[in-house]
Amino acid sequence: MAILELAAVKDPASITMSEVAKHADVNRATVYQHFPDVNALVTDAMEDAVAHVARAAALCPLDAPRNDAPQPLNDLFQHIIDNAALYRRMLGPQGSARFTARMRERLTTELVTTFHEGRRPAGFDDVPDEVHAAYLAGALIGVIAHWISGDAPVSASAMALAFCRLFRR
Repeated sequence: MAILELAAVKDPASITMSEVAKHADVNRATVYQHFPDVNALVTDAMEDAVAHVARAAALCPLDAPRNDAPQPLNDLFQHIIDNAALYRRMLGPQGSARFTARMRERLTTELVTTFHEGRRPAGFDDVPDEVHAAYLAGALIGVIAHWISGDAPVSASAMALAFCRLFRR
């Protein structure tokens, strides 16, 4: 998709609808007909990625051994590092607040669903499910943003294990 190609090499805040239209080889009016601005376009284009991240986070089993991150979490962090340039731009200082909010909302929703299915870490009965889920969603986004902004990020498997250990606490 044209917007994702552009966002991978250029800060989303500096991309114009004209650039998107030219890159996609369509009329600018066509782009505006479907999206009010670049931020909305990027957020929509990243919906599959957001869904992937949310599903993988929600699948993290609570009973995995302490020294072994579950495969869904490994897959999640591998997906992030495979698309690091794009996530770095989307979650960075000049990134998309709309994208970050959408990712947080989707993660929170997936985690609440998981909690309602009885897969919630023990010891949090005095905290509402939605608050706990929002806390974990924000933590995951923060960890991802920090991880991909580094000059030499650690491996996806090392980050998956670190986050899984934090998640279980």
